[in-house]
Amino acid sequence: MALTLVGAMLCVSALTAQQQQLPGQVDGPLTENPKYTKKAQAQQAPANSTPPRSDNESSSRQTQLDLSPPKGDLLAHPNGGHVADEALGTHEWNPMRAMKDIEVGNYYYSNGNYRAALSRFREALEYKPRDAVATFRLAQTLEKTKDFDAARTRYEEYLAILKDGPSAVEARKALERLKK
Repeated sequence: MALTLVGAMLCVSALTAQQQQLPGQVDGPLTENPKYTKKAQAQQAPANSTPPRSDNESSSRQTQLDLSPPKGDLLAHPNGGHVADEALGTHEWNPMRAMKDIEVGNYYYSNGNYRAALSRFREALEYKPRDAVATFRLAQTLEKTKDFDAARTRYEEYLAILKDGPSAVEARKALERLKK
């Protein structure tokens, strides 16, 4: 009980000291004290400096490029530039996306879902054409789905990409097996 009483007295005295203002101090934390804000104001940019540029304003007129289409381009090509890449079946090169597709394709392959694995390996090759791992795994999956001609073609593509790659021996064995 005595400790509680002493603790309460210390808290009351601390609160009373905080509420009393020192000379020249404004209400609020110490950082709002005029003594400290004068230093902060002195560190700000001088009043005669140029105003900051807007986001669309270049620091050099020489580096600005005109990216607008030429006059009459919309009339000459009314359907141009509006077709999505996926509708054309093309994708930009994205090795990270291809790597993720290969990872998911391997999961499907290991679980026996060969149709889903085929889809993922093909998609990986859309994002990173001539990827050796995706090409080899696609060949293996095509062989599992009994599409032997396509599998043979993909094994040959793998060997064209990596003649002495980590799976080259296995690809050559598969080609021998598929020729029979």
